[in-house]
Amino acid sequence: MVRSTGPVLLVDDSEDDALLMQRAFRKSAEFPKVQWLTNGNDATLYLCGHGQFKDRTVYPLPVLILLDLKLPVKNGFEVLRWLRSYPAFASIPVIVLSDCIDPRIIRRAYELGANSFIRKPQNEELRRQLAELVEQYWLGLNITVPDEPVPEPDR
Repeated sequence: MVRSTGPVLLVDDSEDDALLMQRAFRKSAEFPKVQWLTNGNDATLYLCGHGQFKDRTVYPLPVLILLDLKLPVKNGFEVLRWLRSYPAFASIPVIVLSDCIDPRIIRRAYELGANSFIRKPQNEELRRQLAELVEQYWLGLNITVPDEPVPEPDR
């Protein structure tokens, strides 16, 4: 299996939700590094490599973004709109994690470029299962644009 390397960017203003998700990832077999940010403005600064996030050895581009919609400063819709307006970020998958399951909200997230929309699990076991599935599919099976050319398989 080809694994995506790099951090998962978790953008969620709820410390409880973020800690539960980070704990769930740590329980997975090959847990990724999780960079946690609490607002949408910091997410855009991180992705641009501006301000405190300018050192790409410390803050590399993520291979996956887990994005809450209800965020301070810039909400998740604004982050999605901004992110998808730059071709350099087009290949980074974005999973919206939200408590809201209003069809209009879900449709808007997809229209703005979300790759997936998942209702936030409310208990720790379901979050662990979600983290495991996210890790298996999005970081293990899903193929993203590599930083370097992928060698041809032996025939």
